[in-house]
Amino acid sequence: MSATAAPLASVLFVCVHNAGRSQMAAGFLSHLAGDRIEVRSAGSLPAEQVNPAVVEAMKEVGIDISGQTPQVLTPEAVQASDYVITMGCGDACPIFPGKKYLDWDLDDPAGKGVEAVRPIRDEIKTRIQDLIAEINPQQDS
Repeated sequence: MSATAAPLASVLFVCVHNAGRSQMAAGFLSHLAGDRIEVRSAGSLPAEQVNPAVVEAMKEVGIDISGQTPQVLTPEAVQASDYVITMGCGDACPIFPGKKYLDWDLDDPAGKGVEAVRPIRDEIKTRIQDLIAEINPQQDS
């Protein structure tokens, strides 16, 4: 794919604090899809920083999200995205027509150690691989 080609899709991951699940999902999608898919993440009530146990769990699989900062969810971010994937933010996400909304029911890693974060991380990775296959079905994974 040339550097000037547009991304196949834009994906926004949303959770309450944008400090755990949405950050892991964004990290995996960026890592596995590269620039083929535009990635955003946000929270309805963003935390001060990304959960350190989440950063550590992602480092174990070779993905560094330590430089990420939780972002506030805006209607503009939703409107600019093709896929909006919520993770426990309930009704805080604005709904726009023509977007694909998915709700991923995942345990919240807040307050948990890295051992408890690993299974959540692994579940997110599986879902991201499925998402990439849905967005780009002709791509060999």
